[in-house]
Amino acid sequence: MSTSRVNKYEKRRKNTKLLSMLIILGSILAIVLLWLLIFGGNDEAGESENNQTNESSSQEEQNESAENNTDSETDGSDDESGSTDDSDTDEENNEESETEQVEPSDDNVTEAYTGDWQPVGTEQSEPHTINYNEGSQDREEMRKAAAEATGLDKNNLTMWWIERNGDGKVINTVSDPDETEIYRVYNQWAPNEGWQPTKVEELKENDQKWRFE
Repeated sequence: MSTSRVNKYEKRRKNTKLLSMLIILGSILAIVLLWLLIFGGNDEAGESENNQTNESSSQEEQNESAENNTDSETDGSDDESGSTDDSDTDEENNEESETEQVEPSDDNVTEAYTGDWQPVGTEQSEPHTINYNEGSQDREEMRKAAAEATGLDKNNLTMWWIERNGDGKVINTVSDPDETEIYRVYNQWAPNEGWQPTKVEELKENDQKWRFE
């Protein structure tokens, strides 16, 4: 074999090898591009979906926050309305318990006042006759009337004396157990409605206690 033929053969072999490498390299590049087109596009779509989801979540959170703020404002309005109602109720109660100072009946009285107290109710029928006996319905209802007018505990006050003060009228001398609060309560009978306080006198000392000493 001549030298020139050998050189041509070697040159052709090198060219074939280079071509093969180029084909392989081209195939690899084509595969990489195809992969990028397929999976890269999905990633972008996924990112877009994620962004849309995040934006939707953010919008929902903003909407929920706005709704909560609206609810809070509404609750606040309700509370203010409730406070107003409570104030109105307190004012009504104050009006109901208003009293007026009057002249004391004797020197043992430190303060005397009348009020717009209502009858305490009764279980008794008409015509009514006062029963002064211990444990009677009249005495129990007088205790309730005295408690209403003085603020003493109905179940814990001491009724010292009941004095007749005219037709259907009595004066109850009562106190707390320690005799730190002593009162004369003027009660009158309201037909079918029970005993009604009309005047209260706060006493310096218990002027009926001597009856039991």
